[in-house]
Amino acid sequence: MHLLNLGILAHVDAGKTSLTERLLHTVGVIDEIGSVDTGSTQTDTLALERQRGITIKSAVVSFPVDDVTVNLIDTPGHPDFIAEVERVLGVLDGAVLVVSAVEGVQAQTRVLMRTLRRLRIPTLVFVNKIDRRGARDTDVVRALSERLSAAVVPMGRTTGLGTREAGFTPGLDPGALDVLADHDDALLSAYIEDAVGHDLLRAALVAQTRQAHVHPVYFGSAMTGAGVPALISGIRELLPAADGDPDGPVSGTVFKVERGPAGEKIAYARMFSGTLRTRDRIAFGEDGREDTVTGISVFDRGTHSRDDAVAAGRIARLWGLADIRIGDPIGVPRKPYGHFFAPPTLETVVVPGRGTDTRALHVALTQLAEQDPLIDLRYDEVRREISVSLYGEVQKEVVQATLADEYGLDVAFRETTPLCVERPAGTGEAVEFNKKDANPFLATVGLRVDPAPAGAGVAFELEVELGAMPNAFFKAVEDTVRETLGQGLHGWQVTDCTVTMTHSGYSPRQSHAHQGFDKSMSSTGADFRGLTPLVLIEALRRAGTHVYEPMHRFRLEAPVDTLGALLPVLAALRAVPQTTDTRGGSCVLEGAVPAAQVHGLEQRLPGLTRGEGELESAFDHYAPIARGTVPERTRTDHNPLNRKEYLLNVTRRVGG
Repeated sequence: MHLLNLGILAHVDAGKTSLTERLLHTVGVIDEIGSVDTGSTQTDTLALERQRGITIKSAVVSFPVDDVTVNLIDTPGHPDFIAEVERVLGVLDGAVLVVSAVEGVQAQTRVLMRTLRRLRIPTLVFVNKIDRRGARDTDVVRALSERLSAAVVPMGRTTGLGTREAGFTPGLDPGALDVLADHDDALLSAYIEDAVGHDLLRAALVAQTRQAHVHPVYFGSAMTGAGVPALISGIRELLPAADGDPDGPVSGTVFKVERGPAGEKIAYARMFSGTLRTRDRIAFGEDGREDTVTGISVFDRGTHSRDDAVAAGRIARLWGLADIRIGDPIGVPRKPYGHFFAPPTLETVVVPGRGTDTRALHVALTQLAEQDPLIDLRYDEVRREISVSLYGEVQKEVVQATLADEYGLDVAFRETTPLCVERPAGTGEAVEFNKKDANPFLATVGLRVDPAPAGAGVAFELEVELGAMPNAFFKAVEDTVRETLGQGLHGWQVTDCTVTMTHSGYSPRQSHAHQGFDKSMSSTGADFRGLTPLVLIEALRRAGTHVYEPMHRFRLEAPVDTLGALLPVLAALRAVPQTTDTRGGSCVLEGAVPAAQVHGLEQRLPGLTRGEGELESAFDHYAPIARGTVPERTRTDHNPLNRKEYLLNVTRRVGG
């Protein structure tokens, strides 16, 4: 049995979930096509998804195509839920990118295609809605090639475009040879010698699609079914089957976690190698946690059923792994779980409503964070406030509705604020020695902070001998460094720096005669965890930090005669147009705008452009705060910026 784990991705409202329904109906898995509008689809099962008509959580459904079993994963299209898409990408064998024939290439289309190409995931393109008024074919293909910088191969031609009778006739486009020859020297030679036959051309198409060099483009309509049989044939023929040795060592990746009716965790995992069985005790996570698998269900013909085992290539739901988290490897780690998209750039404080218990709210938000790690909860013990990070306002509404519907908790939110970052302005060093000056900890820690290039993240290095003290103490320092950098001099996460340990020292294990280990005379990990924040913050203080705010790249299309009203508003929102292109009666502006101002621009745009303005935006970079007061973020740690306060909070051995 051949397996294919297939992702369906698209900009919101391109018809992705409708296409999923049509695929299931065409292959005979369902008798009646569900409707997004009525909330009767196979994959949008959450009440909130059905109310809003959008996909919020990824969902898996299986169907057969001849001798191939396809596990289809429907993903959210709205950019606020890009984290759901990110987790799915690491488990795919191939993808279908859905594009609307009416709206064409949109902001999320570009973000998704760039990522699919960077990860070299074989991808077919399905241009949907050819039956809708305003549908285009050649213009969309041109936009796919130019705006996505992708090598695309149309797989046929449309008829009756823009009408209910719109259809798709399969057949390789005459220009396919030129596109394929760019990536195949043998094909190019045969082309020059006029010796290219159909079989050679088809073989080149299959090979280059599976290598993610080219992207076949199909046209059709999820509503009428036009073009869908051709797409199904393309899925079977052009995309690679899942590989993996079922007799090899067990290795898999968790891409989704949900809770069952009894509150138990259910992990969705893609198996890359080996066979996992019920009652197997398995290691998972980077730290090698272990637990016993108590139940397995696999996907088959539109549903999932219990099984005793799951083999390489398949996707399964697993019970019994109580501490499992999204991104955890199962068994032998395959590769580190990476982030493909930008992190959330907004933050808000959750305000409990009347009668809402704060402890119950914390538990509920913690469970939501298990399902979406990028929510990133922050709890301020002093103010008893919980903050969550977000991608946008829609996500905030979904969190609010989920807390109300699933947990019975009434909440509101404070104004959304941007999530800034800090970067070191220069180099700074600090050191505190064991048993010297006012150091109350039995430890010596010296640290140097150096700036690193933008996007480098945080690196920890040693300038001391590894054998100078037990490894556990070095680990305690590194872990505490990374934790402490979560709140810099202004309270924001510190990134793009290298922290080097320059000094180390400890008090060896000591004991009184005929007595046990004496902590008052011997260093412990707690000494290094306690001292490191003081040293690191002092090094940061000497280096200095700059605060950077998140910036979005925007593309705004509006009637030319509305620019007079639009430009002053853009200036007031600190949006900076960098390119202007006039096309007939329309003008396209591209530039940068602070993430904090995007929602305000979206709200004002219809009134400024008579409802004709179209805005696309996505996170692009961080920029230094250019004017005004540097924003401060309330600290939730023990405040190592204030030595006396910190020591009172951390230890009873207050010295100085």
